[in-house]
Order: sequence, then structure tokens, then C-alpha cells
Amino acid sequence: MRLGALEAGGTKMVCAIGNEQGEIFEQISIPTETPEITIPRIIEYFKDKNIDALGIACFGPVELDKASEKYGYITSTPKLAWRDTPIVQRFEEALHCPVGFDTDVNGSVLGEATFGQAKGKRSVMYITIGTGVGAGIISEGNLVHGMLHPEAGHILMIPRKDDHYEGFCFYHKTCFAGVIANEMGVNIKVTSGPAIEKRWGKKGVELADNKEVWDLEAYYIAQAICNYIMVVSPEMVILGGGVMHQEQLFPLIREKVLEMVAGYIQTKELADIDHFIVPASLHDDQGIMGCLELARRELQN
Repeated sequence: MRLGALEAGGTKMVCAIGNEQGEIFEQISIPTETPEITIPRIIEYFKDKNIDALGIACFGPVELDKASEKYGYITSTPKLAWRDTPIVQRFEEALHCPVGFDTDVNGSVLGEATFGQAKGKRSVMYITIGTGVGAGIISEGNLVHGMLHPEAGHILMIPRKDDHYEGFCFYHKTCFAGVIANEMGVNIKVTSGPAIEKRWGKKGVELADNKEVWDLEAYYIAQAICNYIMVVSPEMVILGGGVMHQEQLFPLIREKVLEMVAGYIQTKELADIDHFIVPASLHDDQGIMGCLELARRELQN
């Protein structure tokens, strides 16, 4: 199979050609501007590639219910120019091939579960923490959608007693991370890249040696993971995104998760927490590789 992959992000669109084994033959990045500018550029890239199918993992919210009149649309996104964009239909019409579609983070968890360290596991979470926070979930072997799709970055948090930061989620103030476009001038809540800069006055990369910063970050990430453990019961939690390149976070997060679980749940996964809470394994290609799998599945449906 010759498959196309589009990881549609809020700041850039990553386009690639690959196959059903997850091999990536070529890859480019196109800035995310308006649909009128960006979509034709993506179509131009793919139109002569002779792909059998295209997989799109897209920023959201998006409509994933195939029975809906708006299936394949980007819906109530804070990126106002992209609201009500029929992204799937645009590529179906232009490329004349099947188009698989899901959220960006479901694409990432699918990549890890198909080609990465979560292969063989039936329940997995992939959490990305960067300019925003989101999570993709596979439960009992299936990507989780429900009435829309998970918006795990918007769970409400209990602030640490010594933390008086108000948070800047436009909708929920102190949620895990409000997914609000930076160009709207609204920063992200507790753990994401812009919030780190807003809180401490420096970018995360400049704060690598500040233990106070990462102890607080780890507290909120661990609190979220503890909540996900109680509700989703994953066999593995994978942490990706720009903030998670700060490797010193992982032992702090693992320690705090065990403190917060407080022995209430006892499983072999939690007993081996170094292999339960893990960094992404596919060199930041998990999203693109998940898109290849979305394309393969759509072609075979």
C-alpha cells in the first residue's frame, strides 16, 4: 500500500507518504494558516503521490460520528478561521481516495499501539503536553470517541495549596490545560508550554535546572494521571509533547502518582511504574504513523 498521512496541528501540518508497516518514505511540514491558504498547499503536495488512502489526525474539536451531517468537520475550534471546515470532504474531493479521520491525539495513541511500545496492549493513554494538553485513548482495543471524543486537557484540577496562579483557560480557567489558540492572546493553564512561560517569566528550556518549576509541573501532571487511572484504567500511560522533553519530570511524576493513588489500586502495572508511565517511543513520529494506520483502516473498510 502507498498511504498518505496528514498530522493536522494548530501551528503546522505534517504531510508524509508511507506504508502499512509504518515506514515513512518522505515528510514535509506546512504552516497552519487559514483553510483557504493551507488546504490547497496540502492538496498540491499529495495530488501526484498516487496514494491509495489518506489518514488525517486533526486538532479539534472535530466531528467523528459518520452518521452526522458534519462528519469530517473541524467544529468549535478556538482557531476561528478553521471553524466548520469540512476537512475530510475537501481531501476526498481533491484526491479521490478514502480518507481516515480522527483527533490528533488519537492518531498518536494509535501510532504507539500499532508500531510502538504499546503494541499488544488493549488499553492505553497517550497524553501530549506542549502548547496545549490533550489525550488519546484506546480502551479494550478501540479508539475512544463517545458523544464527541475525549477532551482530557479540560478536566478540572485541585490547585496545590501554595499555588495561586489563576489559570487562563478561556472556558474553565484552572483546567489541566485549556486548549486555546495562542494567537487569541489566551494562555494555557497549568502545565503547558505557554503557561510555564506566563508563570515563571521564562521558557521551559531555560528552566531545566529549577527544581521548583518541575516539582509543580509534576504535581499537576500526576494529579491528572491519577484521575485518568481511576476512570480509564489504562495498562500504559505515554507522555509526549514539548514539555515532556524535560526528562527530569518522569521520576517526579511517577513518585507523585503513587503518592496520590495511595495504595488504593494495586496492579502489576503500578508495581512496575517505570514501565507504566513512559515517554513516547517513536521519535515524535507517533502521530504520522498513526495517520498511516488510519489510512490503512479506511482503505480496508
